[in-house]
Amino acid sequence: MGNHPEKPEEGILLLDLLILLLKRKRFILLTTTAFGIIGLLVSFILRPVYRAETKILPPSQSTAGAFAQAMSGVFNMPGFLAQGLGVKSQMELYIEMLKSRSVLDRIIDRFDLMKRKKKKYPEDARKALLKVVTIEGEKNSGLVTVKVDDRDPKRAAEMANAFIEELKRIVGGLAITEAAQRRLFFEEQLKIVKVSLSKAEEDIRGFQESTGALQVDAQARAVIGGIAMFRAQIAAKEVQLKVLRSYATPQNPDVQKIEEELQGLKEELGRQESGARRGHDPMMPTGRIPSVGMEYLRKFREVKYNETLFELLSKQYEIARLEEARDVVVIQVVDPAIPPRKKYKPKRLLITLGAMAAGFLISVFAACIGGFVERSSGDPVLAKKLELIRGYTSLRRKG
Repeated sequence: MGNHPEKPEEGILLLDLLILLLKRKRFILLTTTAFGIIGLLVSFILRPVYRAETKILPPSQSTAGAFAQAMSGVFNMPGFLAQGLGVKSQMELYIEMLKSRSVLDRIIDRFDLMKRKKKKYPEDARKALLKVVTIEGEKNSGLVTVKVDDRDPKRAAEMANAFIEELKRIVGGLAITEAAQRRLFFEEQLKIVKVSLSKAEEDIRGFQESTGALQVDAQARAVIGGIAMFRAQIAAKEVQLKVLRSYATPQNPDVQKIEEELQGLKEELGRQESGARRGHDPMMPTGRIPSVGMEYLRKFREVKYNETLFELLSKQYEIARLEEARDVVVIQVVDPAIPPRKKYKPKRLLITLGAMAAGFLISVFAACIGGFVERSSGDPVLAKKLELIRGYTSLRRKG
């Protein structure tokens, strides 16, 4: 077999490239050094930025359950699912709240960031604020950290602490727990019953003044009191059931329990009224009781009913108020932000090394281009390709 001549290699081989770089090592070294010096000078020219940070501990599982129930309405999440979330999800909830528009806008207004950041629209100011704020959670501990970068160390600390203050404010506004819902509802019902009681007392007082003093015998008082008590208990249970149904399903054991108790009270009221009719019923229009006495007994029954209902609702209101105080969502500040003494950036070493790396790559690229141009002068094929490149990149207009 004969020997075939080897085809000439196109381009620059690896060995040729190494020779080229060694040949131009002085240029590469000087360029890299120059870029490094420029980067170092730039790092000294840049104004220092300080980072202040604060850490908070979100509410524990015992207090977070009620808040999760309230937040389920805000984030369209089922209550049982919100209560079953772990520490990580609770942590993410508070991180998202810290990044919410309500919190960001309050920070922007407090520190006049629209003017400082030279932004015309609030959306741009929020984006600029999020660039200097880092909010992250620690999976193992459950802590949430807020870090703020600013050229003024004091202002950086104030902004970091302001985020926590605004978080507490928004949580206080949103965290209406089940107990708070009950308390608000019972409070409204108490106002209504109080007005009804005052009206009933005024009616019976006016009736006595216009017809003369009447005395209710012990038996009539006992019958009226018993019937009024059961009516009031039924009304109180109906109020309690209405509150419970506002956030619980019909299959809830508490709902079913109150429904059974309500049914039992209605049955007992029916027996009381039946027994009263068979015996001495002060409300029945018999000949034993004059019409004036009948009217008085009706008014007396209304007073006893409203008195009993007011007493029952007052107890429920106090229970809900105590539960609301117990279910307060507490955000604990582990480390409040303080003005940092050490600057966070610019990091001179990283800037210098980055500039040197950029200088090295640029010088190597320039050396390769120079070698290609130098080699093309002795190679017709490469020279022709180089001429084509020059033609395509020429800015001259054709006539």
